Amino acid sequence: MNKINSNYNKKIKPFLKWAGGKSQLISEIEKYYPFDNKKITKYAEPFVGGGAVLFDILEKYNLNEIYISDINAELINTYCVIKDDISGLIFSLEKMRKNFISLSKENRKTYYLQQREKFNNLKFSKNESLNIEKAALMIFLNKSCFNGLYRVNKKGMFNVPMGSYKNPNIYDEENLIAISEKLKNVNIIHGDYTLSYNFIDENTFVYIDPPYRPLNNTSNFTSYTEKCFDDEEQIKLAEFIYKIHNKRAKIVISNSDPKNVDKNDDFFDSIYSSYNIERVNATRMISSKSSSRARINELLISNQQKRNYNA
Repeated sequence: MNKINSNYNKKIKPFLKWAGGKSQLISEIEKYYPFDNKKITKYAEPFVGGGAVLFDILEKYNLNEIYISDINAELINTYCVIKDDISGLIFSLEKMRKNFISLSKENRKTYYLQQREKFNNLKFSKNESLNIEKAALMIFLNKSCFNGLYRVNKKGMFNVPMGSYKNPNIYDEENLIAISEKLKNVNIIHGDYTLSYNFIDENTFVYIDPPYRPLNNTSNFTSYTEKCFDDEEQIKLAEFIYKIHNKRAKIVISNSDPKNVDKNDDFFDSIYSSYNIERVNATRMISSKSSSRARINELLISNQQKRNYNA
């Protein structure tokens, strides 16, 4: 078995708040981990997002190769900076934290808007010497904005207002350092999921967590990029998954369950009819209001059977 690190003291966790994060579903997803089969020595996550599943696997297993990617350039830049220049990132974050915490509520709002404008300007800069500042701004804004959202408008500009936190925890230095160490041998790619095709083979476990299909007109409140991931894109993704299934990779896919709101909606049951589909319980926001949280079903779709997993 590829399992190691049974005596680790620090459990790494996502460094960003991320809508749709999988921390609460790890206990269900890990039942599909195929790493007790020594043949499975690689891991790919083409929609890495907040990285909850990635970090769980990194701290539990010693794999030969790991590939992560995302179409969100600022997110991938932040992963790369954590991997390659953690000291520079922490220095920048501490400077922002001190500046922000020392201000009055009204002056905090002014400072926040200044940092948001700076981040939006840097988003379109090709100057790699600014990557550390861009990553620090990404984390700062994520931890100080409303509800930890990452949302952009059609021009790709981050537009979330400041949250109403009295003493926001901008960053966890110990966690960031631990993540940096774990990322040293991880391939981090900016681009869409199709770029993972050549990496994936019969020795690979693939976890796919795309933008969820909205349950209703108000639940699609977060856009991670200026591009839309609609039903046509969901179908294209299903076609890609069929191709990597034919490579004999072990695959798990997450998505929303349309039957939460329409029991006759067989969208995913149809496009993934040849796979195992499990409905699991999750607590999610089901509208644009942060107070509208409910226990709903989500889908775990796989080309393998789940098993009882003993950590």
